[in-house]
Amino acid sequence: MSPVIKEHARARLVTDARDLPVVPVELRYDTATTPDTIQVAFPGGAQWAVPRDLLERGLRAPVGHDSFRIWPCGRAQLVVECHTADGVEVVQFDCAPLIRFLRRTHSRTATGARPEAAPA
Repeated sequence: MSPVIKEHARARLVTDARDLPVVPVELRYDTATTPDTIQVAFPGGAQWAVPRDLLERGLRAPVGHDSFRIWPCGRAQLVVECHTADGVEVVQFDCAPLIRFLRRTHSRTATGARPEAAPA
């Protein structure tokens, strides 16, 4: 059985509102089904499949791949932008819980998997 790592976090929905609404999200990593992907589940069933290495690189500098654009926002936050046929969604995460989660994904990577550097 493969290790599945789950963690609850909060994300701020970036809108034109003065105060950004906070929503609970679940971060999920499964080495058996999606070893290079972090699943981000939002309330109501929406889900993003974000490449793990893209999140890690986005903590340090702006990056983009396919429908995602990710960049650091100051020293303590990360912005993730997702483009779909329905439009653009933008959320902001605090870096500390995201970094802890990403480190956990590396510490539980299956034996024999290619070695990867842990995020900064």
